[in-house]
Amino acid sequence: MAIAIPTLFDGDVTLRPIRLRDDKNLERSLMENRGWLRAWEATSPYAPMSFDTRASIRSLLAHSRTGNGLPFVIEFQGQLAGQLNVSSISWGSLSSATIGYWVAEEFAGRSITPIAVALATDYCFGQLGLHRMEICIRPENGPSLRVVEKLGFRYEGLRRRYIHINGDWRDHFCFALVAEEVRQGVLRRWRDGAAPVDAAAVTPADRAAAAHPLGVAEY
Repeated sequence: MAIAIPTLFDGDVTLRPIRLRDDKNLERSLMENRGWLRAWEATSPYAPMSFDTRASIRSLLAHSRTGNGLPFVIEFQGQLAGQLNVSSISWGSLSSATIGYWVAEEFAGRSITPIAVALATDYCFGQLGLHRMEICIRPENGPSLRVVEKLGFRYEGLRRRYIHINGDWRDHFCFALVAEEVRQGVLRRWRDGAAPVDAAAVTPADRAAAAHPLGVAEY
C-alpha cells in the first residue's frame, strides 16, 4: 500500500516529501555537519559508510511506495534544515511506527525538531490511524533527549546494543506515545503547556546501566 507523503507546516517549520533532486543539498549539509552528526549516524556492520545520498533517497521513496515509511525534508524559513523519517510502519493489530531525524547545527536550538516530530506524530495518529509512535535515542544524545522531554514522550526502557551507530552497536533509550495519550494532538498539547514534564524521565537504574555499555565479551 503506497502512502502519499504530505506537506505539513507550523509557522516557519515545514515538513515536505523528500525528492531525488534534494540529493546534492542534503549531501552538502551532511558533509558540512560531520562533526555535529557523526556520533549519531546509523551505520552498517556489513559495509563502510556511504554518502550516496541519491541511493539513500531512492531507498526511502521505495519504502514509502510499499507503505513502510514516510521520508521528509525539514525546512526552516524555506531553507533545508534536516531530515525526518517515519519508518518501520506496521499496520493492522500493531499499527505503529518509528521516528528518526537530524538537523544541521546552525538550526539547533530553535525548536525546529520538536515541531517537526510533533507534526509527523499528529499526522500518523490523526490521518494514518496509527496507534503507537516510538523514538529511540542514544543515552549521550542530549539534544534529542530534550525533544522527547518537551513533547512528553513516555520513557519505556533501555535497549541494549540496539542500533549500529557510528561504527558499533549502541545502547538506546526508548520513548513512545499512543494515540489515546494525545487526543488533542502532540503539537497542541506542547503549545498549551500540557505535556507531562516527567514522562520522559529515565530511571536511575537504566542511566547507570547505560553508563556501562555491554561489550562483546560480556555476552
